[in-house]
Parts: sequence; C-alpha cells; structure tokens
Amino acid sequence: MERNSTTGGGLMKRNNRIKIVLEVSKAYFSFVDNTDNADFKYKNPCHPCYLRMKDLFITTLFLLCFFPLHAQDPIPYCPLICKVTVNCDTLCSYSQRTDTVAVPQIAFPSGFQQLGENELTDSLGILNPFWEKLRLLHAGFSTDTIRIVHIGDSHIRGRILPRTTGTLLTETFGAISYTDMGINGAFCITFTRPDRISDIAALHPDLVILSFGTNESHNRRYNTLLHYRQMDELVRMLRDSLPNVPLLMTTPPGSYDSFRKSRRRRTYSINPRTAIAVETMRRFADDNGLAVWDMYEAVGGRQRACLNWQEAKLMRPDHVHYLPEGYVLQGELFYQALLKAYNDYVGY
Repeated sequence: MERNSTTGGGLMKRNNRIKIVLEVSKAYFSFVDNTDNADFKYKNPCHPCYLRMKDLFITTLFLLCFFPLHAQDPIPYCPLICKVTVNCDTLCSYSQRTDTVAVPQIAFPSGFQQLGENELTDSLGILNPFWEKLRLLHAGFSTDTIRIVHIGDSHIRGRILPRTTGTLLTETFGAISYTDMGINGAFCITFTRPDRISDIAALHPDLVILSFGTNESHNRRYNTLLHYRQMDELVRMLRDSLPNVPLLMTTPPGSYDSFRKSRRRRTYSINPRTAIAVETMRRFADDNGLAVWDMYEAVGGRQRACLNWQEAKLMRPDHVHYLPEGYVLQGELFYQALLKAYNDYVGY
C-alpha cells in the first residue's frame, strides 16, 4: 500500500518523479522526431543547438532524479506516536506552569550560620490528599474551605507563628481556615483527653499539625521511651477520631537550660536534651507514618540552632520563648517548607 506524501510517505513522491521524467523524455524525442527539414539543426548531433538541447535535457533529468519536488512547503517530519510518548514530559511541564507557586526567599538575620535544609519529610506521601485539595483550590476547580488545625505548646499558644503561616497560605491559595490550639506548658500528652480530641475533630480538619518537644526536653529526667509512648497515645486517639486526616509533626526550635549557683546570677547553657527529643520525634514519625518538618535542623541543629536565635537577639530573656520577630521568622520558614512540598507534589 502506498503512503500518502501528506503523512510523511516517500513512495508516492518517487512515483510522481518517475512519471515526470518519462513525460519529459517522451516530449523531447517527439520534438526531435517531428521536426521538419527546415529545423535540421535540432537533428544534427554536431549542431550547437542540438548540443544545447541535449544539455538542457540531461540537466532536467538530474534535477528530477536527485532533488525532491514540492508542490508546497515541505511538511515537518512527524515522529511515531510510540516514540513521542515514551519520553514525553508535556504533562509535567504543564502542571509546573499552572499549579506550582512561587516560593519566597527567607531573609535571615546576619548572625544565622550553618543552616540546614528547610523541607518537609514525607516518604510515604501521606500528605498527598492534602496537597491535592490545595491544588484544586489554587486552580479554581474547588471552592471548599481547607481546614488546618495546629495544636501545640506555648510556641503555638502565642499565636504569632501559626497565624503567620496561616495568613501566608490564605494569601497564596485562598479559602484556608487555620486554627491554632496551643496550651502553655503543654506536653503532647496534655491533648490525650477525650474532650480535647473531640474539640479537634469538631473542626473537621483536612490536616492536623502537632508542635511539641520543648517542654518534654526540659525535664531533666527526660526519657525517650516515655516520650515515644506519649506521642503514640496522642496519635492513636487522633486517628481513631480522624481516620483519614494526615498528621504533620514539627520539631521545637531550640532552648536553653538555666542554672543558679547559690546567690550568683542565673546562667544559661544549651539544653542538650532538645537534640535527643528531636531524634525521638523523627524516629516516631518514621515508624508511624507521619510527615515531619524539622525546624530544629533547619535553623542549625545541635551545633547552631540555639546560638543562631540568641545571637540574632530573637529570644526572650528566659531563653525558651521568642520575640515576635522570631516567631514571625518561624512562621515564614514553615510556610516556605509547605510550599516546597506542595510544588514537589504538583511537579509530578
């Protein structure tokens, strides 16, 4: 079966070229044979006119045989569909152009050093349903309000951190309800009460964020096994009441221990148990399918987290809590990490 030239086939082009060559040859020999005696110069092989006619004929044959003929501009080469789809990234590029959002740069104080990666860890993709709701909201395919509940200790009770993150998310995506439920001096076990779990469930959240660890690590008798069991009890109760709601855990920013020897002025030293509590929280999250935002590591970890906050003069005199500017920075960091994870989701 012949392929049509309009679909990239070459067989019909070759047949048309042969037909043209035959027609030219037939016309030439018919001209020579039918020329009368008065035109003897075209029949004499030695006559210059005959030679010029012969050269013209040969040149025409050469052009017809070795150069393609086009009645119009050549049609671009069309690759086979199977070859196009193997390495096609059109959908990925399209989603990146339409669904991703701009991630802002964070202006850190000049004293901040040895910062870690500011990112969420979610190896199991438990946050994917939440990202999909954000994507639909951002693209205009959904008008449903997305509800986030953020529970935690005094860092959340101060409201500056969660409200900074919530306001930025609302400005970016639209209909976001961001509710903070913090309690001063809270441990994670503080929320393992049926009434508090019911209050959280009554808000019908699409995401629950857990921010603890500061008070657990301030206990000089801190025990990793006890901390692990307390987190397990809280997560179990939340999952019983909210079985399909993803949980995101955040680590503490860092704090100091205080000491007073006799009547001397109180002194402060970096709380070494914070790093242990953070490791326990990350291990628990990995074991139980929770996403984690490790703020402690993002701002310098064991080596620099506390020093960065203190040297930038963003901590309160108690060396546990933060000035409003410090909490704003933490809220912006959390927002940036959320956007990075969202872009990773919609980029695939």
